[in-house]
Amino acid sequence: MFTVQQIQNAHLKVKSGSDFPSYIKEIKSFGVLGFKTWVTNSVTEYFGANNFTTNSLPKYESLVISDVCNPTTFIQNLKAHQKGETDYYTFCTHCAETGIEYWIVDLNKMTCTYYNKSQQEVLVEKIPE
Repeated sequence: MFTVQQIQNAHLKVKSGSDFPSYIKEIKSFGVLGFKTWVTNSVTEYFGANNFTTNSLPKYESLVISDVCNPTTFIQNLKAHQKGETDYYTFCTHCAETGIEYWIVDLNKMTCTYYNKSQQEVLVEKIPE
């Protein structure tokens, strides 16, 4: 199975959201089937075959997630991030400010789904292959 260290090494190559598809392709080759990332501190749970899971450690001090979800502003911030206009921490800060609590990536469906604090889907995006 894969390790968090392998995933972190792959993630080091990600400088902005525009690098995300390459990152996904690389971790998928390790056997990662999906993952859930918590915006508050970027702890991520990775899922593999046969119910294998492993977790990363927090990447930054805890952010406060807004109780009010603002999908319009979130999507604007996401698009800017995907164009390479923001780094990962800035993107996470924007997520927290707009009420995004976590996202789940499904590498079989090649989707990334963002959720608010009420665990409602805010946006489902297809990951470019």
